[in-house]
Amino acid sequence: MSDKLTSSLEDYLETIYLILEKNNSVKAIDVSKALGVTRASTTEALKKLANRNLINYGRYNSISITVQGEEAAKEIIAKHQSLYIFFKDILGASHSEAQKNACAIEHIISQDMLKRLIKFTNYYKKTCNNDFKSKFCK
Repeated sequence: MSDKLTSSLEDYLETIYLILEKNNSVKAIDVSKALGVTRASTTEALKKLANRNLINYGRYNSISITVQGEEAAKEIIAKHQSLYIFFKDILGASHSEAQKNACAIEHIISQDMLKRLIKFTNYYKKTCNNDFKSKFCK
């Protein structure tokens, strides 16, 4: 079994983490509703995440996230946020377009490319927020 999560499992883990941040409790039905998927699909995904020791899941119990799962979820969310900021603040995309594209690309972008994107975003913001405006500024 590969250590890399599928895009779908990343979405489940990210959703679990975000719901836990808000409510301190999450059940399978909450995840199913948040993602707009069937209970059967959710159950299957939760079992896979539990088998990878990313969550603790019992059929009728609340879901909890392991330390390993929390780290992975935070990494996914950080990728999403970095991409969203790039699309919204640098490229001028609308909120919904930036969200949609960030969600799709967060699963496939390499660490090296993400680091480069963050570096460029930081450079752009620093340069374009100063009195001196570079040719890269809008």
